[in-house]
Amino acid sequence: MKFQTGPAPHSVGSNRVRRMMLLVLAALAPVVIAHLLCFGWGILVNILLAVSSALVSEAFALKLRGKPVQPFVTDGSAIVGAVLLSLALPPLAPWWITVSGAAFAMLVAKHLYGGLGYNVFNPAMAGYAALLVSFPVHMTRWLLPAGLTTTDLSLTQTVHIIFSGQLPLELTWDALSGATPLATVRAGLILRATMDEIHAQPLFTSIVGAGTVGTGWWWVSLAAFVGGIVLLATRVIRWQIPVAMLVATFVCAMFMHALDPGRYSTASFHLLTGATMIGAFFIATDPVSAATSDRGRLIYGAGIGVLAYAIRAWGGYPDGVAFAVLLMNAAVPLIDRYTVPRVYGRP
Repeated sequence: MKFQTGPAPHSVGSNRVRRMMLLVLAALAPVVIAHLLCFGWGILVNILLAVSSALVSEAFALKLRGKPVQPFVTDGSAIVGAVLLSLALPPLAPWWITVSGAAFAMLVAKHLYGGLGYNVFNPAMAGYAALLVSFPVHMTRWLLPAGLTTTDLSLTQTVHIIFSGQLPLELTWDALSGATPLATVRAGLILRATMDEIHAQPLFTSIVGAGTVGTGWWWVSLAAFVGGIVLLATRVIRWQIPVAMLVATFVCAMFMHALDPGRYSTASFHLLTGATMIGAFFIATDPVSAATSDRGRLIYGAGIGVLAYAIRAWGGYPDGVAFAVLLMNAAVPLIDRYTVPRVYGRP
């Protein structure tokens, strides 16, 4: 008897690396716009520097490895990694920090392990972590969001500060920069202030029925959530990792806040500040460094949420999303080993 169905593969899927990366960049557009409106022109300068450095570094690595340059440089993966790194950097970070971070992400975190499809760790987060450990002062100098400062830097002034490291004579760093909401909470707790006292500062703004979050950062988180929905709708990512990470963060924060409201922030604060939203939808869902099975993705996402909250609450860094992602990246081989679906037809 002759069957009409031909041998496998029966069809060719439409998900190509370039298409996926273009969709991710499109979903990141609202985040970049929100960042631009809240923190000024620095994000655009950082993106240009990071993308240029990432593409040059990737081409250099491909040449050294004897690989074709054009198909890999144009697949969009280096650009996505560079944009994600840029969003994690302070808007007025010196140019050499952005360039070196992108180069580290491509050369060490990506190509040292074999290039696209073989990297164990998320390249953007590896680059960010290396910069944070190496240059903590520069990496914590964030601009105050729009509405909390009377000084709006022009594009020319922004470029001058990034490349020269010098502020205009009439400006000071104290007038331009300040601690992030997470860093403000940490500093306040060290001084034994209560959450109500910390949240009374101008940096925070109330949301009816949802506790308090940081001005400016809330809009960036909301934009990341919108972009994440786009990725889910276009099936670029699966729901397990973002849902597991957000639920784990929510449960941890709600439980600790219920135990001691004076010391631990609300769940809404942890969901809407820092890198929680962009981490859940854009960083943790990296298809190469994340878990592969459905159960594995749930464990992986939940682990990131728990670790990120633990680092924020008791660790040495205000925001622990990057380190949580890298730690769970290292656990992926073990997770995949014990969550591989049973082969059909076998007990």
